[in-house]
Amino acid sequence: MSVEIPPVDTRFTLGDTITPAQQAFLDAYGFLHFEQVARPDEVAMILSELDRINDQWVTEERSFVNGIPVFWGQSPDGERWVQRFTFTSTFSEPIKRFVRDPRFEPIRRLVDEHARIGDDEKDGVVVNRYVNSAGSGYPRLGWHTDGLRDLAYGRMPQQMLNVGLHFDHCPPENGGLRLIPGSHTQGFWSMCFRKLYFLSHAPDPMEIHVETRPGDLTVHDGRLWHRVQQSSRTGYDSLRRSMYVPYLTGPREPKSADSTTPVYHHIGRPIRWMQRTLQR
Repeated sequence: MSVEIPPVDTRFTLGDTITPAQQAFLDAYGFLHFEQVARPDEVAMILSELDRINDQWVTEERSFVNGIPVFWGQSPDGERWVQRFTFTSTFSEPIKRFVRDPRFEPIRRLVDEHARIGDDEKDGVVVNRYVNSAGSGYPRLGWHTDGLRDLAYGRMPQQMLNVGLHFDHCPPENGGLRLIPGSHTQGFWSMCFRKLYFLSHAPDPMEIHVETRPGDLTVHDGRLWHRVQQSSRTGYDSLRRSMYVPYLTGPREPKSADSTTPVYHHIGRPIRWMQRTLQR
């Protein structure tokens, strides 16, 4: 029996299982949006832990974590400020416990029945902090698909579901996630050349804005074209913070302090330099 696909702006409630309608929506559009999955006190805990880790890394003058570069910028106050955290749960037991809460089991099983959380694999639990202010190295992120990482390793992109928790209200004027529904089904040529990776920020006539609120959870197929729009606000009013949890399958590939930097981060370095140049 066929399942009716809900409208593209549908916001779901996360229950004990992924419903047939939610699965049909994901198959058709390439993403899901669940409201209020994390409680306000949990959001506050995570943000407090990020501030603590930030201070620790400033003190340590840390440039890499397990071979992955730390993306530094400046806070609206002009302080040295981490704008992309990696392996976050290995620096925070409260965050490590939180991402393993039973409420996320339907999401884990959606990825794969045997999926695990890769605290020390890939880039670990990643947190992005976007802010529109002088000195920010991360006010926006251009169009891309996450299949670029597979291509950098010389393999065809496979389905990869990105699971994100959001900690700020992002109405259209505050920028936030933009995506092209259904673009995860595109062919190889379109995935490589439809947009200029990371350097293109122009709105697309087919894009939609995903308006998230603190505690919301999103799932999107990594082959989907998506970007982060720069906020029209400035300073702390422009903050957009999100955390991505890696649900992985296959053999474990743990990283350590002596791990080499993956090739896709070497590719990203000149791209980030060009982005900063174009923003001036």
